[in-house]
Amino acid sequence: MTQAKLETEVSKYMSYVLRHAPEAAGLTLDAEGWVSFDELEKALTSKYDVSRADIIEIVENNPKNRFTIVDNRIRANQGHSVDVDLALTPVEPPAALYHGTSSANWHSIEREGLKKMQRHHVHLSADVETAKIVATRRKGEYLILRVDAARMFSEGHSFFVSDNGVWLAESVPVQYLSPDAGTP
Repeated sequence: MTQAKLETEVSKYMSYVLRHAPEAAGLTLDAEGWVSFDELEKALTSKYDVSRADIIEIVENNPKNRFTIVDNRIRANQGHSVDVDLALTPVEPPAALYHGTSSANWHSIEREGLKKMQRHHVHLSADVETAKIVATRRKGEYLILRVDAARMFSEGHSFFVSDNGVWLAESVPVQYLSPDAGTP
């Protein structure tokens, strides 16, 4: 296995255990999603041929900046399906945010808005380009939705920003969505 492929595989496994199934690696997350870096290192080195330095490099070079290390603890920045409180503080959003998705999802979105599904929040992007990157991970045609974040915020909806710059909301009701933001 090439080093690049190994790093990708380790990063995906880290996302899996830190966001969805810590028990798969024998880990226990605290209430805010943190786990001892030493415990994660032990789990990863028993499964992969990686060192502590390799793991730190994977975290530091992750293009999506998915993880944060503080005081020998590590956690995923967002996207959890397990019950954690990321202790995020509500912040005022920019006037518009964006959400990239498959065009096939539009019929349910136009009826129900954006829902968090199995995650803690709906993930939003600060710009169309980032939303396109997210959307093109899906198969088929994509759709970029514009979120009237200023109006949502003024009407009492809360927004948060994860440590890696992903905007988060509990949901986005349909009246705040426009389906034509940069869609091909």
